[in-house]
Amino acid sequence: MASFKIEGGHLLSGEIRPQGAKNEALQVICATLLTSEAVTIHNIPNIRDVNNLIQLLKDIGVKVTKDGNSYTFQADTLNMAFLQSDEFVEKCAQLRGSVMMIGPLLARMGKAVIAKPGGDKIGRRRLDTHFLGFQKLGAKFRQIENRNVYEIGAKQLKGTYMLLDEASVTGTANIVMAATMAEGTTTIYNAACEPYIQQLCHMLCQMGCKINGIGSNLLTIEGVKVLHGAEHKLLPDMIEVGSFIGMAAMCGDGVRIKDCSLKDLGIIPDAFRRLGVKVDEEGDDLYIPRQKHYVVDSFMDGTIMTLADAPWPGLTPDLLSVLIVVATQARGSVLFHQKMFESRLFFVDRLIDMGAQIILCDPHRAVVVGHDRQRQLRGSRMSSPDIRAGIALLIAAMSAEGTSLISNIEQIDRGYEDIEHRLKALGAKIERI
Repeated sequence: MASFKIEGGHLLSGEIRPQGAKNEALQVICATLLTSEAVTIHNIPNIRDVNNLIQLLKDIGVKVTKDGNSYTFQADTLNMAFLQSDEFVEKCAQLRGSVMMIGPLLARMGKAVIAKPGGDKIGRRRLDTHFLGFQKLGAKFRQIENRNVYEIGAKQLKGTYMLLDEASVTGTANIVMAATMAEGTTTIYNAACEPYIQQLCHMLCQMGCKINGIGSNLLTIEGVKVLHGAEHKLLPDMIEVGSFIGMAAMCGDGVRIKDCSLKDLGIIPDAFRRLGVKVDEEGDDLYIPRQKHYVVDSFMDGTIMTLADAPWPGLTPDLLSVLIVVATQARGSVLFHQKMFESRLFFVDRLIDMGAQIILCDPHRAVVVGHDRQRQLRGSRMSSPDIRAGIALLIAAMSAEGTSLISNIEQIDRGYEDIEHRLKALGAKIERI
């Protein structure tokens, strides 16, 4: 198991460019299973979760060619025997993104095998939305008891109206992909509408599907018999952009984040501004000057600032951990309310060990009392529990006094490409050991 050794207290300066969006990549790569023709996707990040998914597609017979960060996928011959095998089920269980293969396989091949997927241990992440959507389209489930998996199948999916019980991003993506080849029209209400869902829908339209309502929570999909090849480019990763804003706020001496696709960031820059962080928009770049002090806003009636996650266009839960770290050096207090997952705040114990003033109220709420840079965090030994907590702890370590050691950095590698070399280019003292 690898670790990061970080010497804190060094200021970062220069330019950094976000990678392609991890969450979008997982969706659109799975969508290549919908056609036998070639699909080319540009700006794919070189990270563990994406690489593992690409390898899984190769295992089932997809032809994959690589040119830099562009990949061409052609699923003209799929190995159906491997798709039913224990080896395939075991690999799916190690990668949460594999769940989005179910919709395309069900649409095109009429069946799929489902195992409980892996991923971050951040609380309960149920798949009911996916399965209820498939059932609405006419699919039936059968438990294979001796293998602890489910087989799902349908001779012909049929379009229908459905109201999702939650605006699940992966659930919406999976159901939309299944509906592309369903007979008739499918209407999905309470659909997720994140930019990555919009990107998936635009790619599916290029492939020959007809989707109305893109960008809203009401999607209408007219199914087609055959989908075609396409060419698609991923957006910059908004979570990386937010992570870099946090790094620049905590230990930056002027950092420019290049080509951010500002129109697709939603309220992410404003969330940092609520903590008092100065974030300048210049063209399609963000520039974060050195923040000697930043003062937390209060609400108009003078009450304590509260930041809470919510489905898009609300604040993404993936950035609350970074915002919590940034708040530890602000002037003022903030209540963070993590509504969507019940275990994501437990990493604050590591920050408390580093000297942060944080009150963990319950699994969903934490109050941060900022130091106003009067007292630095202390270097510490810690372990990364998930991708987003991992990057938050890395930010804390870079701003801390002394040396820190973060183990289990494979979690960080799942979502951030070549992170130590990119940060070294800005002046960070970080070593992989």
